[in-house]
Amino acid sequence: MRIWAATVVISSSLLISGVVHAPALADNMKILSQSQPNNTQQINVSKAEFGVVNVDAEGKFTFAPTIKVPLEQGNRYGWRIQLQDIKGEVTWREVLRLPKPPETWATDNGENFTLSPDGTEAVTKRTQVAKDGVIENFWTIAPGDPPGKHIIYVYVNDRLVGNFEFELVPKERQQSEISGKKARI
Repeated sequence: MRIWAATVVISSSLLISGVVHAPALADNMKILSQSQPNNTQQINVSKAEFGVVNVDAEGKFTFAPTIKVPLEQGNRYGWRIQLQDIKGEVTWREVLRLPKPPETWATDNGENFTLSPDGTEAVTKRTQVAKDGVIENFWTIAPGDPPGKHIIYVYVNDRLVGNFEFELVPKERQQSEISGKKARI
């Protein structure tokens, strides 16, 4: 920070005095441009969806779009995003916000994972092959996961490409909602 501030002060004083040393300014611009991320690749999303993953008796996975996730241990929920004209590896960042901290946090493979000081927000960074342009991530419900409204933000090259608001619904509430629907029919 001090080097950058000194560069600005020196560059400003040279410009004000009418003396410009072009090689020095060019070197400073080169250093600054190298420190900035190169996010010029166009990111276009053709489909973004949130839901639960169900596994049948044969072990086949199916994705069911929903914003109400049954709060039952072992259920899996998450997102899939179809990116246009993307081939190969993609690095994405996911921010998951919970209404209150869970009893525990865990990831499957020790990826780049950080928690907020209050334990209500997790940031995951991962590089994965975008098979047919699709990137995805899923979480498994564990004992102590809080019910209520959650939100996930997904970024590619620091650009927001997905925003998913959903709710983990306790089993008791699911039953009362189903009963309420039957009563209205």
